[in-house]
Amino acid sequence: QVQFVESGGGLVQPGGSLRLSCAASLINFRLYAMGWYRQLPGKQRELVARRTSGGSSEYEDSVKGRFTISRDIAKKTVYLQMNSLKPEDTAVYYCNIAEQSGPYTSWGQGTQVTVSS
Repeated sequence: QVQFVESGGGLVQPGGSLRLSCAASLINFRLYAMGWYRQLPGKQRELVARRTSGGSSEYEDSVKGRFTISRDIAKKTVYLQMNSLKPEDTAVYYCNIAEQSGPYTSWGQGTQVTVSS
């Protein structure tokens, strides 16, 4: 069974930074596009950053220039470096595959990010 374990969230002031990590129990991790998703209160989960198996990255407009996704193939881990955080970034963040077919139906527990003064 595929598992995702997210960590690194917390409470940070506006303008601050956090680095999220996600360990994925995927047999062929290197072959998948991986993504970070977030779910804002009362809203649907959305994809905010995607890293393809070829090494290119894509970002949702609101996080471009502030967030950076990366991956460590050997550790089967995906990272999300978040800088210049804003209150509207407050959400639960999850990782999952980000293929054209969509994410796996199983999700991790997520990690809460709260941006507040």
